[in-house]
Amino acid sequence: MLEIKKYGAIDIGSNAIRLLISNIILKEGRDPQFKKSSLVRVPIRLGADAFVSGIISEENTTRMINAMEAFKLLMQVHHVERYKACATSAMREAKNGAEIVEKVFNQTGVKINIIGGKEEAEIISSTDLNELISGDSSYLYVDVGGGSTEFTIFSGGKIITSKSFKMGTVRLLSNKKSVNKEIFTNVEKWIKKKTKNLKNVSLIGSGGNINKLFKMSGRTEGKPISFIYLNAQYQFLKQMSYQERISELSLNPDRADVIVPATKIYLSAMKWSGARKIYVPKIGLSDGIIKSLYYNEL
Repeated sequence: MLEIKKYGAIDIGSNAIRLLISNIILKEGRDPQFKKSSLVRVPIRLGADAFVSGIISEENTTRMINAMEAFKLLMQVHHVERYKACATSAMREAKNGAEIVEKVFNQTGVKINIIGGKEEAEIISSTDLNELISGDSSYLYVDVGGGSTEFTIFSGGKIITSKSFKMGTVRLLSNKKSVNKEIFTNVEKWIKKKTKNLKNVSLIGSGGNINKLFKMSGRTEGKPISFIYLNAQYQFLKQMSYQERISELSLNPDRADVIVPATKIYLSAMKWSGARKIYVPKIGLSDGIIKSLYYNEL
């Protein structure tokens, strides 16, 4: 007998807010299958407020409330039976984060959970990576967001360690160069220390920017991108202006600026870990929320 459940995940990030609706297909004697049904993304850049002024502006608060109301209606139309809304770096650091959570709940009925960096990394690493991480190989999982980047090291099919750093794309665009240099130095030390005894490390990339880079590469699904290709793409993107990235590459305005620091993060992680290739399985926080919800981990 076949049973289909519908779950929703709202990911309130520093660069954008997303609603993922997934079908969970249950058949006796088989593992549950998680199939994406709908993904809606709205470019409300909360990090541009939180990382500069320390508070979410009134304008973005209103936009966020409107987005939550729209997401609630979409979930009703899709007959979503369970959902979870998680807010990350920007809402964590905004002085009025808790106030906004209360305001959103009062006006829309949507309850937002502000999660810590460690919890974010744990939810992301709970996504279905079995096909990639099986065997004796070692992997550095890198999820680049607007406010933070989560790093998880897998070896022999198991999680060795994970850590969240304040190294997000929107944050890097907002920070002074000296601050960014310090952040990169700290991450470099951590990656080198944690991967020094591992051989043949490969990267697993997660996040909207690496998904876009993978799409631009024309690679078939499941095939990795090489360090050489990614580096060439980084040099190409860096020498283009913001306007050219929009007009020549058809990038969305809220993607055209952050894609450069994002590519730098992935490249740096490859360099520091000695990885020569990066796999892009198109999974992230929202996928982890759905899976954790199903297994009652959230």
